[in-house]
Amino acid sequence: METQIKNAQKPIGQFVADDFRTAAVFYSYGIDFCCKGNRSVEEVCEKNNIDAQELLDKLEAISKNTSKNIDYNTWPLDVLALHIENKHHRYVEEKTTVLIPFLNKLCKVHGTAHPELFTITALFTASSKELASHMKKEELMLFPFIKKMVKATQTDERIDPAHFGTVKNPIASMMADHDNEGERFRQIEELTNNYTPPADACNTYKVTFAMLDEFEKDLHLHIHLENNILFPKAAALEKRLFTI
Repeated sequence: METQIKNAQKPIGQFVADDFRTAAVFYSYGIDFCCKGNRSVEEVCEKNNIDAQELLDKLEAISKNTSKNIDYNTWPLDVLALHIENKHHRYVEEKTTVLIPFLNKLCKVHGTAHPELFTITALFTASSKELASHMKKEELMLFPFIKKMVKATQTDERIDPAHFGTVKNPIASMMADHDNEGERFRQIEELTNNYTPPADACNTYKVTFAMLDEFEKDLHLHIHLENNILFPKAAALEKRLFTI
C-alpha cells in the first residue's frame, strides 16, 4: 500500500524511464508520457477522470513481470545518442518520404469527401520539415558534445565548454520542439479519429493511416528517450565535468 501511495506521486516519465513497457499502459489511457512526462500519476488521473488504483495496478503488474526488455536507462549516453540517431532519426527520414506522397494522393482522390485530409497533410508536412531541422541540430551540435563529455569521463581529458554555453540551452530548444510536434500529432490523431480509416477507405488510405499511427508511436519513444533519459543525464554529466 505504501509503495502505491509513493508511486501515485511519481512522474509518469520516470515510470517509462525505469521500464519502457509501462509506455503501453499510459498509451492505452491516452496519457502523454513524453512531452508531459513531469506530471504525477495522481495529477494525470485526477485531470482525466481515470481510476488511479486501476492504473497503478497495471503498472505494478508490469514491474512484477521479469521478462527481458530493453532497459535504455542503463545505456551509456554516447551509445544512447547513437541509437537515437541511427534508429529514430533515420526512421523519420525514411517514412516521411513515403507518407507525404501517400497523403498528397489521398487529398487528390478523397479530398472532396474527406476535406480533413488537407489539414492532416499540412500538419504532417510541417512536422516533417521541423523534425528534419531538429534532428540536424542534434546531430551536428548536441549529440557530438554529449559524446565528447562521455569520452572525457573515460580518459580524464579536460574539455572546453561548448560554444552554445551550457548544454541546457540546446536541450531547452529541443524540448520545445518536442512539445510542438507532440501537439501537432495530437491534432492529427484527432482528425484521423485515432487513425481509423473511414468506411470508404481504399487500401492506400488504410496503409497511410496505419503508417501515421506507427510514426506517432515511434516519435513518442524517440521523444521519451531524449526528454526523460538522455537530456537530464547529459545535464547532470555536464554539471559534474564543469561544476556549472
